[in-house]
Amino acid sequence: MTTNLRNLAILAVTAATLAGCGYNQGSRALSGGAIGAGAGAIVGAVTGIGPGAGAAIGGGVGAATGAFTNPNDLNLGKPLVGN
Repeated sequence: MTTNLRNLAILAVTAATLAGCGYNQGSRALSGGAIGAGAGAIVGAVTGIGPGAGAAIGGGVGAATGAFTNPNDLNLGKPLVGN
């Protein structure tokens, strides 16, 4: 059961990562924050700091990374939603 949940979490994070790109700084910060919060919640639950703290840390790091990157650094194409 735990292995299935872990695999599902990995699949969800991977799908969100590939779908959450953007062309402008705001959309990259927003998608980076969402991806970071999701990944942080999973890591926080596994490591023992708690999903809330993990989501807060991951969301902040993800939003900052998205805001400070250039769309030409990694371009996976047009986003599925937005823009």
